[in-house]
Amino acid sequence: MKIDYLTLFPEMFDVLNHSIMKRAQEKGIVELNTVNFRDYSGNKHNQVDDYPYGGGQGMVLKPEPIFNAMNAIDKASKTRVILMCPQGKPFTQQVAESLAQEEHLVFICGHYEGYDERIREHLVTDELSIGDYVLTGGELAAITMTDAIVRLIPESIKEESHLDDSFSTGLLEYPQYTRPADYNGMKVPDVLLSGNHKHIESWRHEMRLKRTFERRPDLLEHYPLTQSDKEYLEHLKRDK
Repeated sequence: MKIDYLTLFPEMFDVLNHSIMKRAQEKGIVELNTVNFRDYSGNKHNQVDDYPYGGGQGMVLKPEPIFNAMNAIDKASKTRVILMCPQGKPFTQQVAESLAQEEHLVFICGHYEGYDERIREHLVTDELSIGDYVLTGGELAAITMTDAIVRLIPESIKEESHLDDSFSTGLLEYPQYTRPADYNGMKVPDVLLSGNHKHIESWRHEMRLKRTFERRPDLLEHYPLTQSDKEYLEHLKRDK
């Protein structure tokens, strides 16, 4: 996969040169490139923003630098161009899984009050947001999405490592424990020490349901519950 970032602050993406992202680049699994669209402003002052027509607060990113920078990028036939925008579709694990299948992604990272609407209308295939809040720029959101996407590409990490992740199954992940089995009187659940893998998997599934019920009950509305799942949830409701 190739990922390009249109940004005014390329140095912010240095954080992607560590850990799993660094190894993925060294293995040739992903290529990350930053493009400073100020270099494509087309004016002697390198201006990339201007006052909004009709008045209003703040400055708006001009179309020319973004369009020029996009024209300079070597794009694939099905390049996904992603606008970082608080108005966008919520970024989820399912969206990450979809984007992990692509050959080429371009993230447009804005600043100031917003984008000239022509950027949104004529360049963008996807508008995404990481939450119902506003950041000073799109870089941090793009970095977050990149981490979530690249780790799903085969060979970035062991596939088994993310199959049980929260949201991958539609539920939150079950509790995890490691050695020692007894730490200052705080003990690991007996079922995990039993060696009975059928019982362990049953316990883990119940813990997924319990944790989701307690923390994100909205996820259960779309999860295909079995009859035993429904009975277990009714038990939790009565206890609550």
